[in-house]
Amino acid sequence: MTNWLPDLTAGSGPLYQRLADSIETDIDRGVIDAGAKLPPQRDLAYDIGTTVGTVGRAYQLLRERGLVSGEVGRGTYVLGQRADGAKPDLLAPDVSAEGTRHIDAPRGKLRFDSTAAPDIGQGDIVAGVLSRTAQDHPHEISSYTRDFPDRWYEAGARWLSRNSFRPAADAIVPTLGTHAAVMAAIAALTTPGDYVAFEHLTYSQISRSAGLIGRRTALVASDNEGIDPQDFERVCAQKHPKMIFLMPTAQNPTLVTLSAARREAIARVAREYNVILIEDDLYGHLTDDPTPLLAEYAPERTIVAGGLSKSVAAGVRGGWLSCPPAYRHRIRVAHKMMTGGMPFLLAEVNTRLVLSGQADEIRKRSIAEINARIAIVRETLAGFAFKSHDRVPFVWLTLPDPWLSGTFKNACLEHGVLIDDEDEFKAGRSEQVFHGVRFGVSQPRQRKDIAEGVAVIRRLLDEGRAGYDSFS
Repeated sequence: MTNWLPDLTAGSGPLYQRLADSIETDIDRGVIDAGAKLPPQRDLAYDIGTTVGTVGRAYQLLRERGLVSGEVGRGTYVLGQRADGAKPDLLAPDVSAEGTRHIDAPRGKLRFDSTAAPDIGQGDIVAGVLSRTAQDHPHEISSYTRDFPDRWYEAGARWLSRNSFRPAADAIVPTLGTHAAVMAAIAALTTPGDYVAFEHLTYSQISRSAGLIGRRTALVASDNEGIDPQDFERVCAQKHPKMIFLMPTAQNPTLVTLSAARREAIARVAREYNVILIEDDLYGHLTDDPTPLLAEYAPERTIVAGGLSKSVAAGVRGGWLSCPPAYRHRIRVAHKMMTGGMPFLLAEVNTRLVLSGQADEIRKRSIAEINARIAIVRETLAGFAFKSHDRVPFVWLTLPDPWLSGTFKNACLEHGVLIDDEDEFKAGRSEQVFHGVRFGVSQPRQRKDIAEGVAVIRRLLDEGRAGYDSFS
């Protein structure tokens, strides 16, 4: 392009965002044609008197909006419009929001790709609470929820409490599950183009969701003891992430639990570089691990999220987060904007389950069932390398040579068992290869189904690649 300069006088916010907005406006108006090559970052930076990094962030934001594509050595090009005149897809070409799972799970397969709470008869308990709630609050159920009663906060404070961590009720935000809690925090406390840090392997649906709202992913290395504080510091110095998402206890999918020393080191780095910590304690709440939560090391910058999905019932969408008071209002507003708001029925049912003690009782029964199912796995897979926890409903299996993660997943599918390959848990493009798969033990209704599915996994491991023909 020649003789073109963006108009940076309109709008507000950081310069990179105004630059991206200006380019988008000129694309919409036809000032910049489809297929046109944008100026090299260095040239445009010189022309408008800013840094190459600022222009780079603007171009990245345009990619995340689906307006341009770029390749190293070729430059950045404006994407064409569809035949109906609509803008291109809002997903950047290198972003997948779907993951590796089927959107609709194939029927007739054993579901080892879920870690929701096992069915131990909690449906009858929930039905009773639902009925009483409907009888007690018919007007509230028929309307939108404008006011949150104090008991909703009290329930969250009670459920999130673990070890010495005891959040105050005025630090709680009720949410539609843990995922919604984390995404509300990201939406409220970061802006498009900001980096959010993740481990290479993690609950990647958060990173994919964050990408859909324009946040960028920064990957932090881990080892057998969990996230590496030194690499976290390197990423902070180089990419300046606003947040980092962590599962310090019973990490998904590796089951690693961070030591107290590492938690202290992570808190120190976060404080030095002004990074907000999001501590997902969903699986930690199932364990009896005594290690202090990250929130105890850095209470002024840690958001703790948790809910009922893994221990009580996933279908009731019960979740809460605890945050520094200064963040609470912004996160609550963001949650409402992103979800449409808390439905009274679900929030009240979850509150009654917690405050009555029924949620704790269901949790104990769920843990007992998980323990029995994990025992089946340990007996069946004896001799192979895997990680498991008595109280956590999934297993991280290290595959023997020559199995590849995706190939093993396909082999299990062919033999009637749905599991997750390692790519399902990659937060971004990672060159690391782990040769692992994760499978859950809580979704099948009966223990005999667990025994049957794990027997399939064992048989494939014993037979090796010779037992699987990908062309059949």
